[in-house]
Amino acid sequence: MAKQKNEKDDSFLSELLELSGNEYGAITENGTTGDIHRYISTNSLLLNGLLSGSMFDGIAGNKITTFAGDASAGKTYIILDIVKNFLIENPTGYTIFFETESAISKQMLVDRGLDTRRILMLPVATIQSFRTQILKILDKYLDTKKSERKPMLFVLDSLGMLSTTKEVEDTAEGKETQDMTRARLIKGLFRVVTLKLGIADLPLLVTNHTYDEQGSMYPQKKMSGGSGIALAGSTTVFLSKAKDKDGTDVIGNIITFKLIKGRLTKENSIAKVSLNYQTGLSKYYGLLEVAVEGGIAKRLGNKYTFDATSDEPKYAFEKAIYKNPELYFTDDVLKKIDVVVGKMYKYGVGEGPSEDEDEFDLMETPVDEDHQ
Repeated sequence: MAKQKNEKDDSFLSELLELSGNEYGAITENGTTGDIHRYISTNSLLLNGLLSGSMFDGIAGNKITTFAGDASAGKTYIILDIVKNFLIENPTGYTIFFETESAISKQMLVDRGLDTRRILMLPVATIQSFRTQILKILDKYLDTKKSERKPMLFVLDSLGMLSTTKEVEDTAEGKETQDMTRARLIKGLFRVVTLKLGIADLPLLVTNHTYDEQGSMYPQKKMSGGSGIALAGSTTVFLSKAKDKDGTDVIGNIITFKLIKGRLTKENSIAKVSLNYQTGLSKYYGLLEVAVEGGIAKRLGNKYTFDATSDEPKYAFEKAIYKNPELYFTDDVLKKIDVVVGKMYKYGVGEGPSEDEDEFDLMETPVDEDHQ
């Protein structure tokens, strides 16, 4: 009897779907445009865990992910690592790179091991030009037969540097009036782009600038451009950095990632990752501390071991472990650490934010409508 009722319900919903005329609509049992079918690795296992809840996943393959931080925080280097992984994981895929600062050269991409034959670099100066170009590409992609569509990744580096047509015209005419349309244009941009990306099942990575809030007793970082990107993006991460030294030589940065907004993992969670100037993001950095907290590794003084139950456990310094990580972080050890990472970052059953709480959190996201 129940089966007959379900069949009737399915038939009724199918009729409503056909009546709606929405070619992208679906009965949720068959999947929706919000379903995540794939992930892109960041090359850092711990950062993957922060963004998705599993070290073996990473950035959602059909959402907007924003990396925001001060100048020289390493945002572009991180994006390039992600692009590299995307192209490796998708041999037939392409990256559409919208660039605003003329800071990325072909040699920079070659030096970091990216396949320049599959990267389209599109310089953009205004919000309007970015909107027009990305929508044209998305429309072309959606007009292509599904069987012929290639994997694609969009990058905007950076939102904070995009101007407006009005600002460009005012500057050319020597006017010094502040452009109050920028935040509204950004909000309108992402209202349209977010849905199209979901329908096309494609991701967009965005970098953005942050600045220190003025006039507050307890100033915090805010993101430029208004609330448009904060509302539209599925994931927003703030970056801060400290120097990473080998003796007296600065070899890179230790970057702290704080999850400001996340639909898959707990907001305000933190991951510390090593970004080396020569090799990019360290794959294993940060896992040793997690392993100790999860009882997978044991610390004795300044040394660590993964076989504490052995009759003669072998201890090693942290530096030695990260120098030869594959020797210590075996597949079995990584699987155990991933369980701990899931408990650290994932929402528990029933712990996810309600609709009202989510709306409140968005209102509290540190952004500024009028900051240029």
